[in-house]
Amino acid sequence: MTSMSFVSLVVCFLTGSCLTWANYVPDEVTELPGMSFKPNYRQWSGYLKASPGKFLHYWFVTSQRDPLKDPVVLWLNGGPGCSSLDGFLSENGPFHVNDDGATLYENNFSWNRIANVLYLESPAGVGYSYSDDQKYKTDDDQVADDNYLALQSFFAKFPNFTQNEFFIIGESYGGIYAPTLSQRVATGTAKINFKGFAVGNGLSSYALNDQSLIYFGYYHGLFGEQLWTDLNTNCCDKGTCNFFNNSKEACKTLLSQAFSIVYDSGLNEYALYMDCEGGVGARAYKRSMSHLFRNYRRHWDTFQLLKVPSVTTQTPMGEVPPCINSTAQMNWLNRGDVRKALHIPDTLPPWDICSDVVGGQYTNIYPTVKDVYLKLLSLGVRALVYNGDTDMACNFLGDKWFVEQLNQKTTTKYQSWISDDQIAGFYEQYGNLTLLTVKGAGHMVPQWAPGPALDMFQSFLSNKPY
Repeated sequence: MTSMSFVSLVVCFLTGSCLTWANYVPDEVTELPGMSFKPNYRQWSGYLKASPGKFLHYWFVTSQRDPLKDPVVLWLNGGPGCSSLDGFLSENGPFHVNDDGATLYENNFSWNRIANVLYLESPAGVGYSYSDDQKYKTDDDQVADDNYLALQSFFAKFPNFTQNEFFIIGESYGGIYAPTLSQRVATGTAKINFKGFAVGNGLSSYALNDQSLIYFGYYHGLFGEQLWTDLNTNCCDKGTCNFFNNSKEACKTLLSQAFSIVYDSGLNEYALYMDCEGGVGARAYKRSMSHLFRNYRRHWDTFQLLKVPSVTTQTPMGEVPPCINSTAQMNWLNRGDVRKALHIPDTLPPWDICSDVVGGQYTNIYPTVKDVYLKLLSLGVRALVYNGDTDMACNFLGDKWFVEQLNQKTTTKYQSWISDDQIAGFYEQYGNLTLLTVKGAGHMVPQWAPGPALDMFQSFLSNKPY
């Protein structure tokens, strides 16, 4: 018996959690640099096999409540090309990194308080995931296929969890990842006890995301009355406006002015009322767009001509996404002792929050995931679309319009929901589908509204009222 197996056996008898861990003992994380507290859960970090030659890095933490019975939840950050370890270490993981980049602190609102959570770095080329040939050109369908294969690899390693209820949750470009993977799981042959999916501040429709952002910007006081009047004069006809793919040159010029205010004026596009980390100069429009909804690249050529001269667009390397400081997480994950503890091969390059290589070569296939949602809802799959209501990258109005265009029957009228004796937002239900806002939160809801986010998460998993 190896020393690791002996340790696992001792833990089994001491805790009463005697599951068959033999298939994945080598991946277990027994200690982490900077962790001064003793976790009451177990965790593993290693690799799951996707398509031939592709290996996706995972980090799995068991529930702090009842691992045998609690759901298994897959968490996916978006980009495309950004790492789900950002979700772990900044949003809903059991611990986060202190500003010193060396020590860890417990997250009292961790989602593994009530669920087993699997964080997957996807696609290959993101974070510590890799492919043998180092070719990282991919697209929406390939990512869904690879993630589905990785899930099968996960449950082969962790067979004790195949009976647990399983959910998929995606954030940002995860608005594409989560439903497309859910469709693979719901219609595939793998034995997975799939119950539902959720999307947080997700990209669900390129057209509706653009269209709604102009209204969001105006009604949040970002555009002057002259720009708003000019937009309506040049982009609208008989009360119908097209702020997405309008062919009129005058309209395109005005839209570029509007988008430049949102993305390059110094505002935090992820949280309107939060400061931009690094100040007004910490902007990187072209680089950030390689990870944040590449549809906006079509505005770039016009935008170049309209740049405000006083605004600096030079940004230090690694500051992607813009206005967000991920230095501490990057420093900790790139420590040699941390990489060793997480079983990361020495041959892999340093970890970065987003990959230019993956984002720059990514092909978007789904301009909208409407048909995917309709298929999943017809199969009785539970769905939650939630939005922090101060986010501009994927604003709540666009996702609201997306859900409404699914034409599902309203079963619970639009109303407030409560967290910690305060109104935490508003929700509406359409059978198995819930549309929900989180008041005052931005793009990363679990990071900026951790208490309400945990309450929302619990209601979704248990299928109980919000």
